[in-house]
Amino acid sequence: MGQTDLLINENKQETNMANDKCPDETLSRKLKDNCYACAPDYTGSVLYGNLNDLPEKVKCFIQDKAKQCQPEYIHICDGTEKERDLLLYLLQKDGTIKPLNKYENCWLARTDPDDVARVESKTFICTTNKTDTIPNTKDDVVSTLGNWMSPSDMDCLLESRFPGCMKGRTMFVIPFSMGPIGSKFSKIGIQLTDSAYVVVSMRIMSRIGTSVLESLGNDDFIKCLHSVGKPVTSVQKADRWPCNPKQTVIAHYPERHEICSFGSGYGGNSLLGKKCMALRIGSILARKERWFAEHMLIMGIENPAGVKKYFAAAFPSACGKTNLAMMEPSLPGYKVTCVGDDIAWMRFDENGQLRAINPEAGFFGVAPGTSKKTNPNAMKTIEKNTIFTNVASTDDGGFYWQGLDKTNQDNIQITSWMGIKNWQHGSGTDPAHPNSRFCAPANQCPNIDENWESSEGVSIEAIIFGGRRPEGLPLVFESFDWTHGVFLGASLKSETTAAAEYKGKLVVHDPFAMRPFFGYNFGHYLKHWLSFQANRKLNCPKIFHVNWFRKGPEGFLWPGFGENIRVLDWIFRRVQGEDCHVMSPVGYIPRPGSLNMAGLKQEVDMNALFELPVQFWRAEVDELEHYFNSQVGSDLPDKIKQELNQLKQRIYNM
Repeated sequence: MGQTDLLINENKQETNMANDKCPDETLSRKLKDNCYACAPDYTGSVLYGNLNDLPEKVKCFIQDKAKQCQPEYIHICDGTEKERDLLLYLLQKDGTIKPLNKYENCWLARTDPDDVARVESKTFICTTNKTDTIPNTKDDVVSTLGNWMSPSDMDCLLESRFPGCMKGRTMFVIPFSMGPIGSKFSKIGIQLTDSAYVVVSMRIMSRIGTSVLESLGNDDFIKCLHSVGKPVTSVQKADRWPCNPKQTVIAHYPERHEICSFGSGYGGNSLLGKKCMALRIGSILARKERWFAEHMLIMGIENPAGVKKYFAAAFPSACGKTNLAMMEPSLPGYKVTCVGDDIAWMRFDENGQLRAINPEAGFFGVAPGTSKKTNPNAMKTIEKNTIFTNVASTDDGGFYWQGLDKTNQDNIQITSWMGIKNWQHGSGTDPAHPNSRFCAPANQCPNIDENWESSEGVSIEAIIFGGRRPEGLPLVFESFDWTHGVFLGASLKSETTAAAEYKGKLVVHDPFAMRPFFGYNFGHYLKHWLSFQANRKLNCPKIFHVNWFRKGPEGFLWPGFGENIRVLDWIFRRVQGEDCHVMSPVGYIPRPGSLNMAGLKQEVDMNALFELPVQFWRAEVDELEHYFNSQVGSDLPDKIKQELNQLKQRIYNM
């Protein structure tokens, strides 16, 4: 039984659904038209802002959802510091956050233990035709490339949740822009939420407030509705972290340009401009408008000669995107700058050059493993104006997590993310949740790129794919051409992390590092990528694959972190056209001796890093063939089949 069926079955008694179909077609039509006309005529008391000052479409959206959700008050966000300070005060008063007084304007939130990560199993794309969302495969195959539910069935599920869900709470209206306000790259959304934590986090992660509304005018926008799913009654004490995990669902309606999220307060589920809009809905808009919305960092690299290039790189969550984007390079004379660490919106300009913006305004980074050794720029970024979630705290007003430098920690009491005081090393428990986060403004990053908010974007000259592969995959290799590069993205696999619901470490398929974020059929997504090579007027970037995580008997074979500049230096030189490569069955690899290893203090086994074990690769290619056949089926483009067959021939001829 699939996730859709399970969720429907859980709610049949609430929604009176028969045969998994919505019985009330009138209700379904009303919801589709975004008009909750059957609800009482109720909009709540507007405490902050003026409904009549809003564009008519925005006003109607708020009124319709207020009738449905029944908030006690409405607050229209203006994005000012005064508003931020008010909300932080209220959150502190409610016990949702506490100050970390060791730093300037830093705060700690601890969630419900059942609300700590993205809930992929409860995240759906709702389209009329299932094959618009899920590839056309055999009926007995459970798709790992997204969850689908019909709009009418999802309407019924949400009808069992949203009515009255904001009673006793304030509905905050957040006008937000993903991308610089006014840029032709940017998209505007209006999020309604009953969580002040979401408001202060969205203020960091996007551009919000009055200036966004002025930019919007009467244009269309993405409609975003979020509730923690815990109305407050007169006899009920408000929760420190309100949520409703058993009823959580995140729904995307591409045909309506609408996102609805219920039950979770965690950022990946509640900050709807991030993964929901910027990637899932964003990827659909990108296909329609001929651009890319990708789970990629954007970084600038300047070599010792003063030549600068920009690269985009796609890694699954918690696989080192932030560390790479904020790298302090070990090679003398190199400079690395950060445009963004998580999402890239890219489109070809009138000259055929691929250009990219970071649609976000902040970092929502994984805390564990971040330290002055691994990412000194991140550590400097988070010293002020930052919201931490599910990290440990120290009795001197600081933060703590596994992997953080232990300097001067011996005499300081640590309270774990679960509230366990006097946490001790060696206790067998983690001080911070493995998916604990920091939410910090991008403009505080010491190596932020001077063009990070350019409305025209930066010029992308290389695209890099990578994941956690403990064996078999070489340190770096280059695709033979654009089509082969798309195949590399489609074949991407990685060891699982704590960013989602996985338990333990499994190597799973994560094509383009987008598996949890595809807004539409993956086969159609591949055709979209492949379509650009046919246009000879476009300067398609070179595509590479890296693997920092290959292991030997003694652990990782490559030192990583700042030493990764040695790999990026080789990619930089390949983009410049330098002949420093040789052909291998999987792609072009560095010519022996072409990686700059000068000054590297530890010994590195280059043979082990680039070894291509025959049995591993034969198993790899056979498993890839099974994956494509079972998960993509008849929607797999012929060019990808051809690339797979060519790889198979090269591997079996090794």
